[in-house]
Amino acid sequence: MKTLNLVKALGIALCVASASSAYAQASDAEAPAATAAAPATNAKSTRAADRKLGRDVRRALARAQGFNVSNVFVRARSGAVTLTGSVPEGGMIQQAGDVAQGVPGVTSVTNRLVLMVPAGGGNGGG
Repeated sequence: MKTLNLVKALGIALCVASASSAYAQASDAEAPAATAAAPATNAKSTRAADRKLGRDVRRALARAQGFNVSNVFVRARSGAVTLTGSVPEGGMIQQAGDVAQGVPGVTSVTNRLVLMVPAGGGNGGG
């Protein structure tokens, strides 16, 4: 039981760390562009396009037959999509990659989805 809680805590910490490092990288990359008006506008339109592509991929996953998108996070950057999080069934990992690859504008998919650990542990011990 303690091991299961530790695994859950580590998973949550990993998600938070990934999200915060992704945010830090994005803001660091934008700093030089803020000095010139044209690159700043271009950076804004690129970020807007990335957000739209991420939403499109997430929407496609939500529409996929039998796919549980509740713990899946989508990040898009210039057509490259990264999927992180967890899914309750192993087959959904491959399904998510296939669905994401089929979304217009996606040039590549990095699939980092993992299998969700059942809440009950299921080890039968006590």
